[in-house]
Amino acid sequence: MALGQAPLEDLGLTAASTPACRFCGRQLALTFVDLGASPLANAYLTAGDLDRPETFYPLHARVCEGCWLVQLPAAAPPETLFADYAYFSSYSEAWLAHCARFAEEAVERFGLGAGNRVVEVASNDGYLLRSFAARGVPVLGIEPAANVAAAAEEAGIPTITEFFGRRLAAELAGRGERADLLIGLNVFAHVPDLDDFTAGLAALLAPAGVLALEFPHLLRMIEGRQFDTVYHEHFSYFSLTTARAVLAAHGLEVFDLEELPTHGGSLRLLARHAGGGDGAPAGRVAGLIERERAAGLTTPEPYRGFGKEARALKRRLLAFLLDAAERGRTIAGYGAPAKGNTLLNYCGVGPDLLPYTVDRSPHKQGRYLPGTRIPIHAPERIAETRPDYLWILPWNLRDEIAAQMAGIREWGGRFVVAVPEVEVFG
Repeated sequence: MALGQAPLEDLGLTAASTPACRFCGRQLALTFVDLGASPLANAYLTAGDLDRPETFYPLHARVCEGCWLVQLPAAAPPETLFADYAYFSSYSEAWLAHCARFAEEAVERFGLGAGNRVVEVASNDGYLLRSFAARGVPVLGIEPAANVAAAAEEAGIPTITEFFGRRLAAELAGRGERADLLIGLNVFAHVPDLDDFTAGLAALLAPAGVLALEFPHLLRMIEGRQFDTVYHEHFSYFSLTTARAVLAAHGLEVFDLEELPTHGGSLRLLARHAGGGDGAPAGRVAGLIERERAAGLTTPEPYRGFGKEARALKRRLLAFLLDAAERGRTIAGYGAPAKGNTLLNYCGVGPDLLPYTVDRSPHKQGRYLPGTRIPIHAPERIAETRPDYLWILPWNLRDEIAAQMAGIREWGGRFVVAVPEVEVFG
């Protein structure tokens, strides 16, 4: 038994009922956070769905005390989660600017040009690859969601509409289409079969190629009480320590990294085939490994308190909403992100406390949030109803949204975020 690990019987579990780690196979007895049952976070409803039942799945994240991977068991097959996807990356100006900077820096750092190939896995609507194509670099997108891939094709980005793994990677490599720069932005967490996916990355990466992966950083998630980023489409939650081990299992070594502000705190890892580079990894890699160790990420302690923080934040949020209702204050939401759906369902917030939300994406307007069935309108609805509070559900974009919606101050409106703490501002 690992140090500090409670017997399974004390947790009401048996070895047979406890899921196994998707990376190392060890059984998962340590809870990270249990958010009850929730619908799929991107399963937005139409008006015709409102008289039909919804399926709710357990949302119970656990920690592997062997490799320290935080994970959810698969609640639904990838085809259900991603084959028709409501998230289009092109509706966040801050995210588009982030990706444009990355493309510019990558072209310069790695000397990319017409003789190279950039491949992005989970390329969405081609938002990133357009920046490389504009600089004359040949690109290829791989995107399983047919509706999103169609938008990329319309924008002139060649896109394969398939799930990525060993088989597709071998097929592309066999045609001589290996990647000089292989990119995966916010996809590593969405992969139910880490072995198949990472093997595919290694097979598709050219011998001297560079792999760039971005994903939310577990350390920042814990520090920022970001429990709302737990939802069924996010199968895994990575520290550098664990991500590096997953890549190393397939002959890939992390040689540099960058800590980013996106999504509440993310990592961009740069990796290559082991032994394929010049010199030792950058000091930033060793430095962050040591910071994670000092924070206790290879011990049970930091994980045990996360659920308690989530429960306390839930109580504070509900107290704020109930007090606002008692005082006759009106509130509306901004955004319809997956993280918002986790938060609203866990806290039991419905249309009685949040009558509606708005979103810039026309793919969400006119629909309803899963579980809570809160209606989604276009942003113009805010000026029509003039709420006292505008609750920014995608709190990671608070500055961008507050700037876009600065007009609410004309009638004394103020902004609210709930993570990492309930805060009224503006």
